[in-house]
Amino acid sequence: MKTIGVIPARLASTRFPAKVLAKIDGKPLIQHVWEKACLCKELDSVLIACDHQDIFKIAQNFKAQVVMTGSHHVSGSDRIAEAIKNLDVDVIVNIQGDEPFIDPKTIDALAVLLKKDPKALMGTVIKEITDEADVQNPNVVKCVVDKQGYALYFSRLPIPYDRHQALEKIKRYKHLGLYAYRKNFLMQYTNWPKGILESAEELEQLRVLEQGFKIKTTLTDYESIAVDTPQDLQKAQVWFDKLKLTTK
Repeated sequence: MKTIGVIPARLASTRFPAKVLAKIDGKPLIQHVWEKACLCKELDSVLIACDHQDIFKIAQNFKAQVVMTGSHHVSGSDRIAEAIKNLDVDVIVNIQGDEPFIDPKTIDALAVLLKKDPKALMGTVIKEITDEADVQNPNVVKCVVDKQGYALYFSRLPIPYDRHQALEKIKRYKHLGLYAYRKNFLMQYTNWPKGILESAEELEQLRVLEQGFKIKTTLTDYESIAVDTPQDLQKAQVWFDKLKLTTK
């Protein structure tokens, strides 16, 4: 079963334009992500799918496999669908281009999820919430799952709601923006119209649930930093410096 990791990258990020080219310790953000993805054992190859010549040229400079896609795509999944439509692959892992500390083992676990379960069409990653502030933060996407590990819903609001205030008895999970899809399902999914729930929450994965399909989850304990703002970039540099100190 051929499995490919794809890193979608666009230049015109709303909150932090050209963030994938912003540097941490002298390297572009996208290069840090690519290097981590290349450590994965379950990926046969890693591809960067971009929408601008500046990203394309820099990716070539650090010897990445890179393809140009249209600038009209509204989601990473749409960009990936264009990039892989003519490739002979079975499973595609969508690796966010703004997480320089992404864990290769987590990416591998997500790929294995689909390899081992032929019924699973799409998978994603969740982590137990340990910081209560994350529960109220709309930028932290919450997820509830069934007993088989399939997602029931994703929301920016605190879910599940407990009217009896017994939340210490309930495990809460946050969603990490990693996805894996079977190729045929990805091509089908990206052709569906944007759903009502997706529009309300601004979460593309809700399009899948609204159409009646399931998303299987895998649980991780890794923590990462997504770079969405210049302030996040500063935090990422601090974290990178701390990691260098601990590995000396």
